[in-house]
Amino acid sequence: MNRVRGGLLNDSDVLNDSAFARDVLAGLSATPKRLMSRYFYDERGDELFQAIMASPEYYLTDCELEILREQGEPMATAMATDEPFELVELGSGDGSKIRYLLDALQANGADFSYRPVDISAAVLDQLAGRLRPGRPWLELRPMAVNYMAWLEDLVPGEQRRVFAFMGSNLGNFGDEGAVGFLSLLRRAMGPRDALLIGLDLKKDPAIIRAAYNDAAGVTAAFNLNLLARINHELGGEFDPAGFEHAPEYDPATGAARSWLRSLRDQRVPIAALERDFTFAQGERVFMEISQKYDDAMIADLSTRSGFRVAADFRDRRGWFTDQLWVPLTGDRGSTLKNGPPAG
Repeated sequence: MNRVRGGLLNDSDVLNDSAFARDVLAGLSATPKRLMSRYFYDERGDELFQAIMASPEYYLTDCELEILREQGEPMATAMATDEPFELVELGSGDGSKIRYLLDALQANGADFSYRPVDISAAVLDQLAGRLRPGRPWLELRPMAVNYMAWLEDLVPGEQRRVFAFMGSNLGNFGDEGAVGFLSLLRRAMGPRDALLIGLDLKKDPAIIRAAYNDAAGVTAAFNLNLLARINHELGGEFDPAGFEHAPEYDPATGAARSWLRSLRDQRVPIAALERDFTFAQGERVFMEISQKYDDAMIADLSTRSGFRVAADFRDRRGWFTDQLWVPLTGDRGSTLKNGPPAG
């Protein structure tokens, strides 16, 4: 999981009970069985999410924070043009990272406004409380919507937009889903627009495996909590002790996958679905994918989605990248100030 709240992957707080039931039914009736990561985030899931972010093994947040904190100025230079623009962050969360980029843009003299787009109005209130103090110059335009639904109706505007999709959220889509999402975003962009995207990079497999299987067992508890949610909201009779967290990482493909594995033969009734589900000993339930990339994969993905990479900013260890992508169609060379690749 790339674990940045605020969009398609974490919008269970607006999905009604029938949608939850319908998705659980479809997932547990599939082969192999699966559950949807969007439903991780009930109250307990949110608490565990925060604990994962603070775990020493979970490097992603610190890497991106380093990039934004230490390379904000060249990043702002790469983004800026001579015309005003709107910075649109999809799945913004509470603004804890983007503040470094906002300050760099202001210091760089950019004429911009900031539109954070998040499914949760409460999270946007937290963002405003974090960002407004000390920034009287910030033009803040929060929008509480599901960004996928919003993008489907969005068309290129007269004002230039720079979209931001941070935190390696793209990795949760898988390859086909990532191309579909990026193509949807590309259709909403004009030739002068740009995309700032965060991507987790391939690295020592031991580092990646530890990030999704921390020593304290918080990630395991986070995944197993979804069974507890099914029990609570749908009348399920899961015994979480009958399952174990079973992550895997394939260095060749860069795919980190999370599963729950049944520790015994068992039958689980779910009252709201009026169904029993059987699990054989050793059977796995797919939970999510967190894709890791290399340069060739990024070049292929951007091209297939209608973009080219215009600037590349990496942390000092080369574990994570924030890149500026621009549409393949249209001449961007005369308007984009390309910063040199960092890291």
